[in-house]
Amino acid sequence: MFSTIIRALAALVVTTSAVFAADHYKQEITDYDFSFEGPFGTFDQNQLQRGLKVYTQVCSSCHGLKFVPIRTLGDSGGPGFSEDQVKAYAGEIEVFDRTLADGEGDYRTATPPDVFPVNNSVGAPDLSLMAKARAGFHGPLNLGIKQLLKGSGGPEYIASLLTGYTGEEREEAGSILYGNKAFKGGWISMAPPLGDDYVEFDDGAPADLESAAQDVAAFLMWTAEPKLAARKQMGLTAIIMLALFSVLLYLTNKRIWAPVKGTKDI
Repeated sequence: MFSTIIRALAALVVTTSAVFAADHYKQEITDYDFSFEGPFGTFDQNQLQRGLKVYTQVCSSCHGLKFVPIRTLGDSGGPGFSEDQVKAYAGEIEVFDRTLADGEGDYRTATPPDVFPVNNSVGAPDLSLMAKARAGFHGPLNLGIKQLLKGSGGPEYIASLLTGYTGEEREEAGSILYGNKAFKGGWISMAPPLGDDYVEFDDGAPADLESAAQDVAAFLMWTAEPKLAARKQMGLTAIIMLALFSVLLYLTNKRIWAPVKGTKDI
């Protein structure tokens, strides 16, 4: 009985150590310099177009964008597609319409008001809000100090994940896992989806792995927060108005109380 207790305690120590090691695995997140960062940052239209191409030709085979209408590709602050370009892009996509085939549903050619197709692979997460759902920066003791200075780091996490494959593989529970320096725990079930020169860009921009990963990460940041530039502009306008209002209040207060403060006790 004593030996059984010893074995149970040893198993508990091993399990606890494994969990502790997994929870404290040091993720390697690269701090990329994106154009939309900072209080005055905006999206790079060309980069968004390149990121859309990477998503279309690589990521969309498994991952969907079910919260993103196709028509938003022509919105201000986005990829900057013309109306004809949006229609042409939609014409290359098929979406499932439940109103067809007597309510049983069928596929049809997409139109601009439609959203991007949903996931095409079981277990593949939707990428619409992924750049806001993931955090690349946590700061010391998870206090969020680094997030305050550099943002949550969602795009950095995505780009680091795509470039963080180590080339190692292992089998676990009948599934193949791939070593990844950016993924928590160090092993991920998704095979490396991107590589050098997987996509050829129309503007002649570099198509190496790191550049393409940053492009698609920027595009996914736009899908997660398409009104980022407008929000920043509104915030800056509000700060300026509040500053002017504060000055006016100070001058008004000084003028109102000037007679009172100017009197002396007799």
